[in-house]
Amino acid sequence: MENAVVLTTLGVLFLAGLVADQFGSMTRLPRVTMLLLLGLGAGQAGFDLIPEDVTLWFDAISIVALTMVAFLLGGALSRDNLLSHGRAILAISVAIVLATLVMVSAGLILVGVPPGLALILGAIATATAPAAMADVIRQSGISNPFTDTLKGIVAIDDVWGLLVFSIALVLAGQAASWGDVAVGAARDLGGAVVLGIVLGIPAAQLTGRLSPGEPLQAEAIGVVFLSAGLALWFEVSFLVTGMTVGAVVTNLARHHERAFHEIENLQWPFMILFFLLAGASLEVEALFLLGWTGVIYMVLRIVARWIGGIVGSWIGGVDGRDKVLFGPALLPQAGVAVGMALVAGDTFPQWAASIMALTIASTVVFEIMGPPITLAIIRRQARGGSGS
Repeated sequence: MENAVVLTTLGVLFLAGLVADQFGSMTRLPRVTMLLLLGLGAGQAGFDLIPEDVTLWFDAISIVALTMVAFLLGGALSRDNLLSHGRAILAISVAIVLATLVMVSAGLILVGVPPGLALILGAIATATAPAAMADVIRQSGISNPFTDTLKGIVAIDDVWGLLVFSIALVLAGQAASWGDVAVGAARDLGGAVVLGIVLGIPAAQLTGRLSPGEPLQAEAIGVVFLSAGLALWFEVSFLVTGMTVGAVVTNLARHHERAFHEIENLQWPFMILFFLLAGASLEVEALFLLGWTGVIYMVLRIVARWIGGIVGSWIGGVDGRDKVLFGPALLPQAGVAVGMALVAGDTFPQWAASIMALTIASTVVFEIMGPPITLAIIRRQARGGSGS
């Protein structure tokens, strides 16, 4: 009977995802937002229609879906894209992360938040939502220098965010030493890059041979699951691993004509479940715990990303009015931030409740309102026709 319930629920979720997708097309809203709201209504915060047996799959589905997203974002780090937009990608991503850290932390300190807690919250604010960003860009159907640069930024900004978060733990006074941070970063991020290269080189050479120019579904699934599984096995970042494999394949597989076509085909069913279950897991009651500190936190994050985008665009040599668009386009925030909050809560038990309440509440807001803003900015930029 349990299997019948699970399979029936999955069938309904897939069909509901299709309806949400079509409704989003008719209303010009991102399907990400539609799926999150649908999941919110069907989850515990709404009518509690999703069986617990299905929600238990959320972690596994998230890992697979996000690894696929990382593959596709890694594909944005092609040699051609980096030669054309590499300076802008690097400058904007670093500037936004640093501006977010500094402005959010300083602003919270000014309103009375303890410096250590403010620093941790500032570091958490640097995280984005690669899955939502990637899907909004894909849904827009727009491919131009602005979206190419945006995909490159999304691919690496969480790497900078994780590094900044590790350093923030030390500066907050609780981590053992700078050496611990260096070792932790080398293991989690450096290890993920090494694993991605080890997997990416043979994947680039071997895939796309049976069906000339395009990897088969089995090849795409195998590489994705192998990358995610080994990353978890070695306790390194599966996002960075997937991104590295994607970058290696797109740069080394010269015989590929459509290196990621099958992953794009496979991705959407997983993304439907991912966003629906993510919406179902959102804790809306955390919004009532925000208070003025939470509101200030979110305002500071918005302003910081806007200013960081302008500064980074100036350093990166971006022309035209695109300078003011990158920051607001990078507002979505999701699982990486919650993961940081969990680590920070374990490290600072005295602040755990505040960190989790504020992070979850802000994630609800930015995950629902962020994608429509991103989609509107992409369309507005395309209509304006300015270059990046």
